[in-house]
Amino acid sequence: MTQPPSSATTNSDSATNIIEATALDADQRSAVASMVSTAPAAAANPPLNEQGLLNLQATHGVRHLLAVRAGRLIGYAQLTASDDEIGAELVTAGDAEPSVADELLRAARDSAHGKLFRLWAHGKQSVAARAADTAGLTPMRSLLQLRRPVDAGPLPPAPPLADGVVIRSFVPGQDDAAWLRVNSRAFASHPEQGKWTQHELDERLAADWFDPAGFLLADRAGEVLGYHWTKLHAELDPPLGEVYVIGVDPAASGLRLGRPLLNAGLEYLAGRGVPAVLLYVESDNTRAIGLYESAGFTTFSTDTQYAAP
Repeated sequence: MTQPPSSATTNSDSATNIIEATALDADQRSAVASMVSTAPAAAANPPLNEQGLLNLQATHGVRHLLAVRAGRLIGYAQLTASDDEIGAELVTAGDAEPSVADELLRAARDSAHGKLFRLWAHGKQSVAARAADTAGLTPMRSLLQLRRPVDAGPLPPAPPLADGVVIRSFVPGQDDAAWLRVNSRAFASHPEQGKWTQHELDERLAADWFDPAGFLLADRAGEVLGYHWTKLHAELDPPLGEVYVIGVDPAASGLRLGRPLLNAGLEYLAGRGVPAVLLYVESDNTRAIGLYESAGFTTFSTDTQYAAP
């Protein structure tokens, strides 16, 4: 662990020390995870997204900034890099003053070294959003969280499946390559989802929440045409279901698979006894939003990605 030069780093017990690490030890991971889970409104808008939580285990490719005061962790920022930009998320302890988030954001931006800097703020009331606004960062991208109560009423009827098409469950080890191919084609222009490799898939297949019965594929004669991957958030009280990701191979767009796949996944989640289902969708994806709204989903919150040169 190294401690970079920082105006926030002094020997005073009341000062905040910003410490940089390329990997977290077990105690640090536990402290960050606890901070994330107890953050205000964490159940509705976790301050770190799923990949951010997985990155707490990373031993390379991720940088961690820890804000420590009198031996106590009071803030955390995570940095990931691509060829031309730095991505960041941050969280602070519930009793930390706003200046802690400001200091973390300043340190994160300083580490960008001339690359484009992007910060995700989960929920408009998050400490990241407030720090971004204070720093004058520019909103660049919005991600809507939509929700639908399971008892919202019957789902719109789905068109019949095309001849030979069936909806079945994903088989780990058998369907990996076919799913990755369809996912990359369905999300070819998406900055994150379309870049998944076997590594990202394996991380999810090994997760406690993974259930192959809720990973539904539209299949025709062994060819995967589309999918609806659901997720159960058993850690929440009450538990919630999620339309984790849904996609259709562009070559199969004329088969009208979106509605049958959506309905099948929602029916699966209803059978798990959840009171409501959530999903995330880009704010400019009007076609997908129309599909979800017709099924009874409404906007619950908004995540914003900010950028600074």
